[in-house]
Amino acid sequence: MPLKRLSMTSLKKKRRRKPSSQALRNIVGCRISHGWKEGNAPVTQWKAIVLGQLPTNPSLYLVKYDGIDSVYGQELHSDERILNLKVLPHKVVFPQVRDAHLTSALVGRAVEHKFEGKHGSKENWTGVVLAQVPIMKDWFYITYKKDPVLYVYHLLHDYKEGNLHIILETPPAEVRSDDDSDVLIGKWVHYTRDDGSKKIGKVVYQVLAKPSVYFIKFDGDLHIYVYNLVQKIP
Repeated sequence: MPLKRLSMTSLKKKRRRKPSSQALRNIVGCRISHGWKEGNAPVTQWKAIVLGQLPTNPSLYLVKYDGIDSVYGQELHSDERILNLKVLPHKVVFPQVRDAHLTSALVGRAVEHKFEGKHGSKENWTGVVLAQVPIMKDWFYITYKKDPVLYVYHLLHDYKEGNLHIILETPPAEVRSDDDSDVLIGKWVHYTRDDGSKKIGKVVYQVLAKPSVYFIKFDGDLHIYVYNLVQKIP
C-alpha cells in the first residue's frame, strides 16, 4: 500500500528526560551495553555497536545489536525503556576496504543474496544495496523486497564467497547533487496494512545512491523501514 503524508500537528509525543552532558558525547562507532525494560516484562541485557546518528533527527541512532542483522532506530539518551546505558571501554577496530572498485560497484545496485535456510537449504533474497556503513567501510546497509527493513551485512565477503550476485540489468547508483534539497525529510506519513489498520511514521533519511528511497521510523516500532517513494507529495 502507498505511504501518504499526514498532518501531525496534534500528535502527542512522550515526555522525555533531559540527557546529561556526558550522555551527549559522540558515541558513534562505540560499543555499548544497556538494559531493556518494557511493561511488566523482566529486564533484558543487550550489547551493540552504534553505527550512525541521523543528521535529520540527531536524537535517533542506528544501532546493530550482537547476533541481530537488522538495524534498530534507538533514541538512546531519552527512551525510558533503556536502562543503565554504558559505553564499553575497549576500542572497536574497523578493517580497511581493500577493493574500492567492487565497493563502488555494489552501492545502489539490485542484488540476489543467498542465505542458508532450514536443513541446509539455500534461499535467494532480492534486495538493494543502499550504502556503505560510514564507520565500517566493508559493511553495507541493504534492504530486501520481501522484508523492507534496514539490514547490515559484510557484503564484500559474501560476494567473494559466491553468495551475493549483482543483477546486471539494474543501473548503477544515481548521481545526486549536494545542492539538492528534499521536502519529504521530517514529514509524517501513514501506512495502511492489509487489514485496513494504519501505522504512523516519520521520514528520517534519504538514500543518496537512490534518491527516491527513504528511511522511515514508525511510532512504536524500533526497526528502520525502507520505502521507494516514487510519487513525491507536493
